[in-house]
Amino acid sequence: MRPLTEEETKTLFLKLSEYIGKNVEKMINRSDERYCFRLMKDRCYYVSESLMKAASSIARDSLLAVGTCIGKFTKSGKFRLHITSLEYLSKYAKYKVWVKQNAEMSFLYGNHITKSGLARMTENTPQYSGVIVYNMADIPMGFGVAAQSTEHCQQLESNGNVVLHQADIGDYLRGLEDDFC
Repeated sequence: MRPLTEEETKTLFLKLSEYIGKNVEKMINRSDERYCFRLMKDRCYYVSESLMKAASSIARDSLLAVGTCIGKFTKSGKFRLHITSLEYLSKYAKYKVWVKQNAEMSFLYGNHITKSGLARMTENTPQYSGVIVYNMADIPMGFGVAAQSTEHCQQLESNGNVVLHQADIGDYLRGLEDDFC
């Protein structure tokens, strides 16, 4: 378990800022305790400093994971968010989308959200920005990329894509991830 390099930190913060904007700083400097990001086997973990200090007494070979897995770095150097980061993304989300009840299962099966399944959307959501997907009971179900801006969604046909699927809580059941951190 090691701290992120400057390049890795920049890549991570750029990816997180797509979904939570400037709230990345709030993730690190929380009111309850200070948190940090650590890398282990290409996986990035979000961990409290007290837990990190406690984990430092465990041998590297014996330590499997510590904290919450935010995502992983690919071999090409890009960062890919995992569904395990949904709890923190939803807490600090900048743009949100709510889906109708009849479109929930479709999204949880890995499909994009069409206009007919869209219940509401955060005002002034720009195109290609990261959005957190909620059901009508305000339970976060996953995240994706806005295929259209809020203004353009109003003129869209009912079968036009509004949100492009990235990850959802159904990934665990479908076994899409090779290992969930």
